[in-house]
Amino acid sequence: MATAPQGKPTPSEATSTEERSLFSLLRDLPGLLLELVRVEVEQLKREMARKLKNLGVGAALVVIALSLTTFFFGTLIAAAVLGFAEIMPPWAAALTVAGILLVIIVVLLGLAVTRFKKGSPPLPTETFDSIVADANALKGEGHYDKR
Repeated sequence: MATAPQGKPTPSEATSTEERSLFSLLRDLPGLLLELVRVEVEQLKREMARKLKNLGVGAALVVIALSLTTFFFGTLIAAAVLGFAEIMPPWAAALTVAGILLVIIVVLLGLAVTRFKKGSPPLPTETFDSIVADANALKGEGHYDKR
C-alpha cells in the first residue's frame, strides 16, 4: 500500500470510515475539481456527438424522401397521361405505384422528424443539468452523496 509522505494513506486508499483532516480534504479539492471538469467535458463530447448524429441521419432521410418525391410526381404525371390518353387500366397501375411511393415518402419523413426531435435542440442539455447539479452539490444543495 502506497502511503503519503506523513505515513497516511493516499486519498484514493482512504475508506469511507476513515476520518480525514480538513487540510487533507482541501489538498485533494483541486484534483477532484479537475477530475469533475474532465468528466463533464467528456460527457459534453458524447452528448454532442449523439445529437449531431441524429441530426445527420434525419437530414439524410429527408434527402431520400425528397428524391422519392421526384419519382412520385413523375409517376403521377405518367398516370395522368396514361389515364387521359387511353382511359384504360394501365393508368391504374401507374397510380398504384404512385401510392406506394407516397407511403414510402411519408414513412421516411416520419422517421426524419423523429431523428430531428432526438437531436434538438443541438445543445448539451444533459451536461448542463449535470453541471448545475455539481454546482449545487458544492454549495451543499440538492441530492448528492454526503459522506
